[in-house]
This record gives sequence, structure tokens and C-alpha cells, in this order.
Amino acid sequence: MAIELVPVPLPETADASKFANFAREVKGFDPSNFTSEQFDELKEALYKYDALLFRNIDLTPEKQYALTKAFDPASENYGHGNKQTEADKKSILHPDLKTIPRVPQVQLIGNGKVYDHEGLAEARLKHPHHKTFHKSVVNQEDEDNGITRFYRWHIDAALYNLSPPKVTTLYAVNVPKGPKQVVRYDDGTGDELAVPLGTTAFVSGRTMFELLPPELKSVAVRGQVKYAPHPYVWMAPAKAKSTGLGIESEGLEMSLDELPPWDASKQKIYPILWKNPITKELSFQVHPCGVAELIIAPLPAGANRDGAVFPDGAHLTDLKEVRELLYKMQRPAISPNLVYPHDWHEKDLVLFHNRGVLHSVVGAFKEDQVRAFHQCNLAASEEPVGPSADDVSIWA
Repeated sequence: MAIELVPVPLPETADASKFANFAREVKGFDPSNFTSEQFDELKEALYKYDALLFRNIDLTPEKQYALTKAFDPASENYGHGNKQTEADKKSILHPDLKTIPRVPQVQLIGNGKVYDHEGLAEARLKHPHHKTFHKSVVNQEDEDNGITRFYRWHIDAALYNLSPPKVTTLYAVNVPKGPKQVVRYDDGTGDELAVPLGTTAFVSGRTMFELLPPELKSVAVRGQVKYAPHPYVWMAPAKAKSTGLGIESEGLEMSLDELPPWDASKQKIYPILWKNPITKELSFQVHPCGVAELIIAPLPAGANRDGAVFPDGAHLTDLKEVRELLYKMQRPAISPNLVYPHDWHEKDLVLFHNRGVLHSVVGAFKEDQVRAFHQCNLAASEEPVGPSADDVSIWA
């Protein structure tokens, strides 16, 4: 029997025209027990719609790992590594993750104290809070009244040594109830977005590219980003923008000679645009917080140079310049009408195309609000594919 795909409910704030090919609820597919034919259908659906939702699913960590691995059978290790090196321990991600002992590829994330959970006698979970990462913060009175922020827009990826996972699975074990919160962008635009408590927010990398004016599409199709070595250690002393979309340029990043030992050959240089393996569309896939440099190729021979940005190419190493350009390119796509804030229910499973979306943790919990999720993503067996020569000729 063919699987059924149903559009997910969108918030009233969403521009439905921009979600025509984004996110579907899947029916008629058991993530714990599926045939190869059913998986082929699921794989095609994921790459077409970028995010798939399963409701009321019973899923063990073993089965979650098996489903995640099916998208990349040669992958094996958790996407950010084994968390045993000096770099892992200094990473800003380190406090947020607890490993399921018998399935180390699956992480327990959330908020509050969890007891006797999948081999963990006790786990103290802490939901990431913007006050630990943003330069400016919501004042306590506003926070008490439900005002919050996007924490950090990102791709699940180590961005050093390991290749970005193809997919991420998130399974809701415990979802606390509470009133909606309001994300305030606090960037002078007045933008706000009402969201469910503890939502995970998603935006489409395809839409991020489509929104760009022609001159910036040209930069994107010609561009590559170079990430800092051990980027989550490097960025740890720095503070993020109020939108969670990148770092403020204050010179606070850890100097390269202070970082744990690193190898330049393991630094990642990726195209700005990643090609969808099924639809062949291009998605703007940049984790802005970890970028150190921007490399832009010259316009191809015969291209129209009128109004072109960096027609002869460029290698940008000034962090402020790099960040300002990326922010200009990425900020339109996180506008309130383009964000899908998932309304979690217990036993929800969300499977998303990590090479086609950006996402963010959102909101704030009280200490006694227990939220427990299982997360799995696996460092990929191959690197993302960038634009083809034909893509460059079309968009440059």
C-alpha cells in the first residue's frame, strides 16, 4: 500500500504559497517496520518536501537509529562526533546533549530532570536559552510575559572533519504543556511570531535562495564558505545576533592558537548552495555562526556584468564583511511568514532533510518543565553536492 502524504497544519502567519512543497504528514508508514519499496517512497517524499511528520509513533532508539541510517547506509557515527575529545568538551553544544548508552548515535535533549530513561539513571537536561548566547537579551518582565527568541539558526553539522548529516530525526518522548510564546526579532523590523511552547522552527533553504535578487543569486551560485576549525569552540566566547542568525562581530571569537589542536586539511569549505539529490533544486545551506571566510568565483565568460557583485571574484576574510553579506542574504527567509514552527505532541517523529532546511531551538522553559526528545543524525558518507556548471551559467 502506498504511503499517504497530507499537508501539515500551517500557522495563520504562514504564507501558504511558500509552503506548497514543504512539510507533509506521513500516513501508512511504520518507521519501525518498513519494506524497501516503502522506504523508497519515503525517501522521495523527504527530498521533495524537506520535512516529514509522523504522529503517535512508538519508536525505540534502536529503530530511530535504523531509520536515520537507512538514508545513508555507509554512515555510522553521530553527526557531531563522539564527544570524547578536548574540542568536544569545550564546544558550546556539549551541555545540551546526553547520549543514550546502548545506542550512542541517539542523543537525549530537552529540559529538566529525567530518571531511569533508556539506561540513564538520571539526566539533567537544559534547554538552550538565548540569554547564554545572544548579545542582547529579553528582559525578565517580558520573558515572564512569554516573550522569547530564536536561539540559533543552524544546520546539524560538525563543520570540521565530519560531513554534514543528510537527515535528522527528532522524536518527542515528553512534551510539556504551556501557553504560546512570542518570538521577538528585536532587529529594528518589529517582526514577531507567535509559536507553541518549545517549538522547533524550520525554514526552507530553497526559499532562502529563491528570495534573493538576481545579483545575490549570482553571488550564491558562485560562492563557497570556509568554516573555522572547531567552529563550536571558536564561536563559544562570542555572542549572537538577536535573531539567532549569526554572530555579532566584536572580535570575541577564540583565537586559532587557543583552539584545541586542529588540522587545516580537516577544515570544511562548502558551496553556499547544495543540490537536492531528487529534485535537483538548489538550497542556501550556510550555518552563519561558524563561517570564517567567503570565497566567490569570477563571473563565467560571457555573463552580463551590469550590476554584478564581485564580478571578478573575491576572497573575503574580514569577519564583519563576511557576516554582513551572509546576513543580508539569509535574513529575508526567516521572516515570520516563512517560518514553520512545529507544534509538538508526544510521540511525534519529525524527519527532516538536514541539507535542505535550517532550523532553530526556540523559547524558554521553567526548571520544572520536563521536555525529553531523542535526536539522531549521522555524519554523512559523502559531502554535499554544489551547483553544476549549468546552474552557474543560469544564475550567475
